[in-house]
Amino acid sequence: MDYYKRALELREETISHRRWLHSHAEVGLQMPKAQQYVMEQLKNCGLSPRPCGHGVTAELGMEEGRTLLLRADMDALPMPEESGESFACPTGTEAHACGHDFHAAMLLTAAKMLKEDEAALRGRVRLMFQPAEETFEGARDMVSNGILDGVDAALACHVAPGRMPVGLFMYNSGGTMMFSVDGFRITVRGKGAHGAYPQDSVDPINIGVHIYLALESLIAREADPGKACVLTIGNFSAGSAPNIIPDTAILQGTLRTNDRDSREKLVRRIREVSQKTAEVYGGAAEIMTLSEVPPLICDPGMTEQAVRYVKELPISGLTPVPDMSASASEDFAVIAERVPSTFLYLSAGYLDERGDAPAHNPRVRFNEEVCPIGSACLAHCASRWLEENQYESAVLPQH
Repeated sequence: MDYYKRALELREETISHRRWLHSHAEVGLQMPKAQQYVMEQLKNCGLSPRPCGHGVTAELGMEEGRTLLLRADMDALPMPEESGESFACPTGTEAHACGHDFHAAMLLTAAKMLKEDEAALRGRVRLMFQPAEETFEGARDMVSNGILDGVDAALACHVAPGRMPVGLFMYNSGGTMMFSVDGFRITVRGKGAHGAYPQDSVDPINIGVHIYLALESLIAREADPGKACVLTIGNFSAGSAPNIIPDTAILQGTLRTNDRDSREKLVRRIREVSQKTAEVYGGAAEIMTLSEVPPLICDPGMTEQAVRYVKELPISGLTPVPDMSASASEDFAVIAERVPSTFLYLSAGYLDERGDAPAHNPRVRFNEEVCPIGSACLAHCASRWLEENQYESAVLPQH
């Protein structure tokens, strides 16, 4: 099948999927509207979808051969939307400001095309419609419910807004594509007192300030300067009255790095420094892990295969951009850590003012011209990968 030609024929259907998901945005693990919509659309394609954890999965293809996973996240962000789009989410509390509505819509169309071409497939395709990527819970939720059982490799795509034309596809076959993320909450416990009698207190705000400064020093003096390490404390809260020293203070933040060893060391040191600093000032610190996502490192051989497959598509102006790397994080890394995987970024921007707002911004806008490109990439790459890797002993092409 000419997947790009068919994707162009299904363009309006893909856009319709995208706009429905966009206007019915949901966040986190619980996504009943999206789950029901995706299952209904897959049934309409002749598939037999089923829940997998809080997500949806389905399979197609032949019983023999290998199994490739195609993954799309479908959750939104807890924020208002100010895009001005006619199909903007009306709630004022959820917004598809990262493009996950595109991912799910493009995979629905890819699934339809692959089902139409099922007799030509040389293996199995497993579909993964995932919730809660933004909270870094969704991939682990579906992995714990068996989404990777029997899977040999995985592929995902992500759209990118900004001032750039549609038609770029970005990848990384030689290094870290996206950083790890370790979210944490530090609860500092002290002893409250009236502000007029500080000697009767163990001030958790003072302790929290010293913990903050000590953590900043980790990056300055203990992180390898040859590696990228980013530590952010985005929330520091304590007390409710200006003249009362509270019992507790809370710091919340994230550590991101492109290096596994740096990550392991700094996660350990955050805990040690926080606890020891609190002890110095007579208090105690408890550290809770909020997220644990490794760096996204794609399989080199599979990535080069995928790049070759995408180049086969008859898409005018399609341009590869190698060595893409970002300090943002992506929980597809949980899958890539377990099976050979590759991740492609597809430009969905504008060259005018519509491209000014970045992802996760209330005003961000995405170009729907990317829809047939994404659908075709998913379907064509799946078909070609199964063709070239249908046997376990298959020899990967040399580059």
